[in-house]
Amino acid sequence: MTLLLLLWLVSYYVGTLGTHTEIRRVAEEKVTLPCHHQLGLPEKDTLDIEWLLTDNEGNQKVVITYSSQHVYNNLTEEQKGRVAFASNFLAGDASLQIEPLKPSDEGRYTCKVKNSGRYVWSHVNLKVLVRPSKPKCELEGELTEGSDLTLQCQSSSGTKPIMYNWQRVPEKEGEDEYLPPKSRIDNRNPGRVLLQNLTMAASGLYQCTAGNEAGKESCVVRVTVRYAQSMGMIAGAVTGMVAGVLLIFLLVWLLIRKKDKERYEEEERPNEIREDAEAPKARLVKPSSSSSGSRSSRSGSASTRSTANSASRSQRTLSTEAAPRPAPRAHGRAGPGARGAAPEDLRPAALTEAEATPSTGPSQSRPFQTV
Repeated sequence: MTLLLLLWLVSYYVGTLGTHTEIRRVAEEKVTLPCHHQLGLPEKDTLDIEWLLTDNEGNQKVVITYSSQHVYNNLTEEQKGRVAFASNFLAGDASLQIEPLKPSDEGRYTCKVKNSGRYVWSHVNLKVLVRPSKPKCELEGELTEGSDLTLQCQSSSGTKPIMYNWQRVPEKEGEDEYLPPKSRIDNRNPGRVLLQNLTMAASGLYQCTAGNEAGKESCVVRVTVRYAQSMGMIAGAVTGMVAGVLLIFLLVWLLIRKKDKERYEEEERPNEIREDAEAPKARLVKPSSSSSGSRSSRSGSASTRSTANSASRSQRTLSTEAAPRPAPRAHGRAGPGARGAAPEDLRPAALTEAEATPSTGPSQSRPFQTV
């Protein structure tokens, strides 16, 4: 009798103080947080159930409740539509189900059950594990014989700690999976591996695997070691090609400059001749005392001289035609009036003909006078 009373007291205090459980689950999976009671059997109408979450920063919020015969499960925006009672909570199983899990669901959950003045609660610590993100493989150094090369591998996210492992990937039968003999792992950063004094045998495919409790992810990188002599030949060939291209551009530029210079000289030569040529000088002809026309100048061109000579010949011809013929002498003596009448009558006609034609030649024509 005493033993049964002791067991009942122990079970009562355990139910009152609650139990503590820790659960670790991977993100995107489903989890069930346990909570069991026997307070719903006597009176179901007065049963109250409540789940609370205290996150890693100490903030507390209500996840789901049952009160007054109603379930309220959309109390937080982060867990809306992802939380529910896993079984028949009225029959004694008030376990909480979360699907799918997110890193924000991590924290301490408390289940409180109350009915007719009796309380039962339990505590569950939920740890949400995040698998490493796909790592990024990189090479640092020169891929030539005798040089050192560093293999770098890093995951940007994932639950700590993350372990890294480098190994070779056999591409042919008989190839070794281990790293070259002269390799060192950086203890402070396991994702870094140093390959010293590279040889041609170090060429191949290398794989880095990042893993934790949630899972593993990997990346690969190819290492191709080149001869140092071949690298020098490639560098020399590239330098020669660059020099050849520059020389071709220089020759083309010089040829274009030369053609432009010749074209410029051809365009400037006629201009220089026109600027240096001396303008022809005109000779002034002094007018004759007997001529009443205006002064004329003699042009330096051949066409002007020809025109002047033609005008001079025309003037002489007109003057000759206008000259009077000598009158026949009369037998006997004529009076003074008769002797001077003929010249006076002819002089006006000759003068008029001579004045009508201006002198353009170098010599001036004189009017004929009768003797």
